[in-house]
Amino acid sequence: MAKQSFADKLKNLFRLHAEKNESFFDDLTDALIEGDLGAKTAYEIIGELEKTCRQNRISDEKAIIAALRDALLQNVRAITLRPEPGRTSIYLALGVNGVGKTTTIAKLARLFRDGGTQNVVIAAADTFRAAAIEQLKIHGGRLGIRVVAQQHGSDPSAVVYDAAESASSLGGGLVLADTAGRLHNKENLVRELQKIDRVASSRASPGCYKKILVLDSTTGQNALRQAEVFHQAVGVDAVVMTKYDSTARGGGAFSIGRELGIPVAWVCFGEQYGDIRAFDPWQYTGEFLGIV
Repeated sequence: MAKQSFADKLKNLFRLHAEKNESFFDDLTDALIEGDLGAKTAYEIIGELEKTCRQNRISDEKAIIAALRDALLQNVRAITLRPEPGRTSIYLALGVNGVGKTTTIAKLARLFRDGGTQNVVIAAADTFRAAAIEQLKIHGGRLGIRVVAQQHGSDPSAVVYDAAESASSLGGGLVLADTAGRLHNKENLVRELQKIDRVASSRASPGCYKKILVLDSTTGQNALRQAEVFHQAVGVDAVVMTKYDSTARGGGAFSIGRELGIPVAWVCFGEQYGDIRAFDPWQYTGEFLGIV
């Protein structure tokens, strides 16, 4: 059975509650928690909303939804990432296995290449999974984009180093680097990522190194936990939301924005290389509420 979207639950709440009293706001809080915002974020946002509605005597459906949209928008923001011509940029893709990292890297490679970025290189630095290396090679072949790879089990930071040297030798470019995401072995993962982080930071041009966390939009409140782990390990500059074509769109970006202050750069909504777009907070919030 498909998960009911928050927008559907919101419509039901307005049908069930003639009076916009404490019971209505309690149920609205529960719906937000089920919409993947997390309890802390949901309670705080609905507390603010209830106060706004009482102070301004707001009680009709459209006005409450508009006030809720404003409250949610305070917690999420977009960021635009663009490689600088003539410099070496490294974008490190972080995320657990299964969120769509390799496909997202391929989409970004095509997006930047078609946008005019010279010398786009993919670094297959998830050397723990042989399948990840092969997948990136297939994507690179289809797109005509170079993939720098070593043997399964080799040092991931050496792969990133080689890719960065390749881009620098051609007068700059963009390295999109895959990484492992095996959270069940967290300590080893963190050490590995920190080593890659040091290498990438030293090889990128100043200000041209970004760490991008790939999150599955349908993963629920685990998204915040994943963001916390990677943010604590190496720091996260931006998020990509994948699998955004789900009808039950989660609100994880609100919790991540509120709790960690991390902005969102892109959303991916299909399997084709072109199925990626810049993140729009207004559109995202409207779709979450079912008013777009």
